[in-house]
Amino acid sequence: MKIVEGTSVDGPGLRTSIYLAGCAHQCPGCHNRATWPFDAGSDMTVDEIMETVLYDRFNVTLTGGDPLYQAEALIPLAHAIKEHELGIWCYTGYTFEQLSKMKDPHIRALLEYIDVLVDGPFIESERDTNLHFRGSANQRLIDIPSTLSSGQITLYQQ
Repeated sequence: MKIVEGTSVDGPGLRTSIYLAGCAHQCPGCHNRATWPFDAGSDMTVDEIMETVLYDRFNVTLTGGDPLYQAEALIPLAHAIKEHELGIWCYTGYTFEQLSKMKDPHIRALLEYIDVLVDGPFIESERDTNLHFRGSANQRLIDIPSTLSSGQITLYQQ
């Protein structure tokens, strides 16, 4: 959909946020309804995206929409980001538990590149503007490397 450079709302510090099209969760109260259609936005190559990422050299946030609908296509991008020693946060409407039960090997492969996963749908009745980097109290900031190595969900410590 778009790339937002120098944002501070999608993770700590200044970040490059990459907004991806497509979301079937369609959470009531979503602030990004324009990203729901899977045919919205325009195709970009990894090289085109990396040109912007490397211009700023900020850590990256994958958001949308739900980036995990495009897990297979995002693996080369995530690999390129990590080759330049930049961090990756990812927002998803799925819970980590739901992702763990999916049989899609691309989701697991993409998770290997992610530092923090903001999981869970936005729930309007749990909306809390005092939370950092998430919109509703049910959503978690999960430290993915620690979670994958321990086998237990480890929350990101700010």
